[in-house]
Amino acid sequence: MKNMSHTLITGASSGIGEQLSYLLAKEKKSLVLVARRLERLKKVQKQCLKLGSPDVQIMSCDIADKKSVLLAAKKIKAMKKVSVGSLVNNAGLAAGTELVQDAKTKDWDVMIDTNVKGLLWLTREFFESVIEHQGHIVNLGSVAGRLVYEGGAVYCATKFAVRALSEGFRMDLKGTGVRVTNIEPGMVNTEFSFVRLGNQQKADAVYAEMMPLSPIDIATNILWCLQQPPHVNIQELVIYPTDQASVGQVSRGEKSIKNLKTKSKGK
Repeated sequence: MKNMSHTLITGASSGIGEQLSYLLAKEKKSLVLVARRLERLKKVQKQCLKLGSPDVQIMSCDIADKKSVLLAAKKIKAMKKVSVGSLVNNAGLAAGTELVQDAKTKDWDVMIDTNVKGLLWLTREFFESVIEHQGHIVNLGSVAGRLVYEGGAVYCATKFAVRALSEGFRMDLKGTGVRVTNIEPGMVNTEFSFVRLGNQQKADAVYAEMMPLSPIDIATNILWCLQQPPHVNIQELVIYPTDQASVGQVSRGEKSIKNLKTKSKGK
């Protein structure tokens, strides 16, 4: 019997990855969920099964660690009746906001290892399987992969790399039936800012007095890309919250869409 096709999602223990797992579970899709926090993954697994997924496998893995990625890939390949048909490279992070001349080089390492090298290591392990299933590779980029901002040189560089890799994958995989999509969100209220800043108060301030995107907003758009017919490839999808016009240009307070809606209702 041919192995059941699964969608593999990295960074599935929270945020966008978690919400996408639930959406795909409702669509009765089989899943392989990967993240560092196994206890969180167990909760996501339980919920996905409740929502209708026929099979949910979980695996602890640090995407920034090559040995961890290769070991996880080996274990996934060894699972009976599991074959990765689609891959969502969701895991990613930013570390630090210092100017490049003041930045900690260990922050550079973790961003490059996670956002670029980790994505490459994992994808390379499953190219063959995705090609066999004529599946889909979805990479989570960022608007920071299109525009650079002060204090974000290396993070932006990693997301520019994701954009380049997505375009390169698409070219190299032509003729295989595999689709490749780069999702580029603006401000999304996840654990991203807390991880970057290491302080919840500072993280909350990033989204203060404006309406950011939520993880379910991005997950819904990823699901739409995955659900397109086989001859349709959404190459790139840029998603801003209405309050964000561009990187560094954000409407807050009275000009936030939240308050504009309130005023509109009061008329």
